[in-house]
Amino acid sequence: MKIGLFGCGAYGMALSSIMIDNNCDITMWTKFEEEKKELEETRKNERLIPNFSISEKIKLTTSVEECIKDKDLLVIAIPAAFIDSLAIAMKPYIKNDHIVIATKGIEQETGLFIHQILEKYLDTKNIAVISGPSFAVDLVTKMPAGLTLATQNKKTEELTKKALANKYIKLRTTDDIIGTEICGSIKNVIALSAGMLEGLGANDSTKAMLLTEAIHDMKEIIKAFNGNKNTVLSFAGFGDLLLTCTSVKSRNFRFGKLLGQKKTKQEIEEYLSHTTVEGFYTLESIYKLLKDKKVSIPIIDLIYEIAVKGKNPESLLTFLVEKA
Repeated sequence: MKIGLFGCGAYGMALSSIMIDNNCDITMWTKFEEEKKELEETRKNERLIPNFSISEKIKLTTSVEECIKDKDLLVIAIPAAFIDSLAIAMKPYIKNDHIVIATKGIEQETGLFIHQILEKYLDTKNIAVISGPSFAVDLVTKMPAGLTLATQNKKTEELTKKALANKYIKLRTTDDIIGTEICGSIKNVIALSAGMLEGLGANDSTKAMLLTEAIHDMKEIIKAFNGNKNTVLSFAGFGDLLLTCTSVKSRNFRFGKLLGQKKTKQEIEEYLSHTTVEGFYTLESIYKLLKDKKVSIPIIDLIYEIAVKGKNPESLLTFLVEKA
């Protein structure tokens, strides 16, 4: 099975290790020539995943066309901010290709979810989304992990399972693409507030209170976008929410902790300049989308006020008690 994998970041490298175990032939794309050369020479990126090497069998390329040509399945694992430009570059070479999205987030300018961006540019309806509790550094250990696989195409489902399902990766399927994408995006936003609680010195009981409230709010958001609210109970929903909101491995959680500790504006900006915090960028998008839909989700409003407008993070403690 031939795979075109877009993205040489931590998650892309982790997915490559799973697909190599499944005897896939992988061509891995990066936009950057320097990154390509480094991976060809060392097969490592110690900064992203220490003590891990990608397989010698993987071919590296900076050519979008080469990564697409004659592939059975395309996998996209790049940051959400760059999906639009990648989709435009892919457009001349796509004709009913099967595509799996491993990216979580919402485009800031348009408010589009990732599958909507691809559908906007690409000549294919064969799209799937994978999402769930799966840090890259955990996946490469080959310990059990579960992912939600959302698609409305049977052949795309079969190909994705062939590429990724094995003795340590479970894929649980659904046709709720929008609900799965919402869960994958919103959990990063909620993780900001979980980090805030950590920074404020809140105890485990308060943190559990936040997660319980967040599940109800995620259901309301999914409902607002005509998804299946039961998706909140999937690997993409509760599973990923639990992981991202309780682990210091989460960049969103660590950023929220800085806010809770009331770090200076300079320290906050310094962190953002060196770290991709998807939840911070998704926050602005979902805040605007909900306002446009005239849907009130108070926890999103409060996180926005704290993270963007500089409101005192201690207001989160009062909010949890007073929330209807």
